Amino acid sequence: MLEALILGYLLGSIPFGLLFALASGGGDVRKIGSGGIGATNVLRTGKYGAAAATLIFDAAKGAVAILIARHFWGESASLIAALAALLGHLFPIWLGFKGGKGVATAFGILLALYWPVGLLAAATWLSVAILTRISSLSALVTAVAAPVYMVLFHQTEYAVVTTVIAMLVIFMHRANIRRLLNGEEPRIGSKNKKAQ
Repeated sequence: MLEALILGYLLGSIPFGLLFALASGGGDVRKIGSGGIGATNVLRTGKYGAAAATLIFDAAKGAVAILIARHFWGESASLIAALAALLGHLFPIWLGFKGGKGVATAFGILLALYWPVGLLAAATWLSVAILTRISSLSALVTAVAAPVYMVLFHQTEYAVVTTVIAMLVIFMHRANIRRLLNGEEPRIGSKNKKAQ
């Protein structure tokens, strides 16, 4: 179990957003927008390829942590690796424990745990994003919906883990929630560089 915890955290803590932004000439993503290292903030650099790569690799690190742990140590270990990967992304030791908000990594985790729910989560995020053009609202709605989907598919054990993941994602979006309530949250594609 300790191996799964270490594996998950180390994989999750790889700051792909920072690395891809720097490699693309977008600069230090921690100095713009929210200061986060996730795909949404990388998108604010205007480097669309770097943002897409961040989305893919942040999702992949969550999925890979689960698949490796499941293969070597079993299902219980894979759940530990899942949570550790998300914590690694949110609080990477290499960046002073200041990471991203966990949306892409959580998506990868959902796909690896139970892919039908992963696909439903992606459809939920996309639907809300199209309707509202607000990335954070899409993430919050999806976070709340994911455990419900797990229950509907009778994946009780995964529903518990997904609930913890949802709570972490919601916690990381607390500033966004305040802005949503105040009607100040920027929309996807807006030029607002001051999101937190």
